[in-house]
Amino acid sequence: MATNQPTIELLGEEREFEYADGVAGYVLVLTRLIVGYWFLHAGWTKFAFVAGEPFDAAGFLANAGGPLAGFFAAVAETPWLLEVTNVMIPLGEFLIGLGIVLGALTRLAAFFGGFLMVMFYLGNADWAHGYVNGDLLGLLAFVIVGAFAAGRILGVDAVLERTAFVRRRPRLRYLLG
Repeated sequence: MATNQPTIELLGEEREFEYADGVAGYVLVLTRLIVGYWFLHAGWTKFAFVAGEPFDAAGFLANAGGPLAGFFAAVAETPWLLEVTNVMIPLGEFLIGLGIVLGALTRLAAFFGGFLMVMFYLGNADWAHGYVNGDLLGLLAFVIVGAFAAGRILGVDAVLERTAFVRRRPRLRYLLG
């Protein structure tokens, strides 16, 4: 297992902590792979050449409930915006999943995965059985993958962070991990 000793700044002090060695590192890699596969597969199966027909989000958007129902309905009624949505959902899910499976630009992928999960959560908004549902748990999984920089353990991000390009631009590390 690759060593990972990230530092965080908490209340003005820098602290180091280890989580890559031992069981926690393996659990984090497993979580990353499962979440990545979930989105990779979701996007892949929405591609027209796989599904047999083009993806269409119109039904979901037109019937969405919750606090963003008006916004989703407007997207469904605007042809060009609906077309952009129909392309971006499968492509976005696929690329987010691919990035997370490979551990490449993991935090960036986790951010966009979390954004999609928020949109799905607010669009589904079936809170008859409480606020905790699969969409919220998916959001939590993306937060875990991004917050713990899961791509730094057995991922492409670990290699990218050692390059001179990233070392000269330390802010890029916020996208990696």
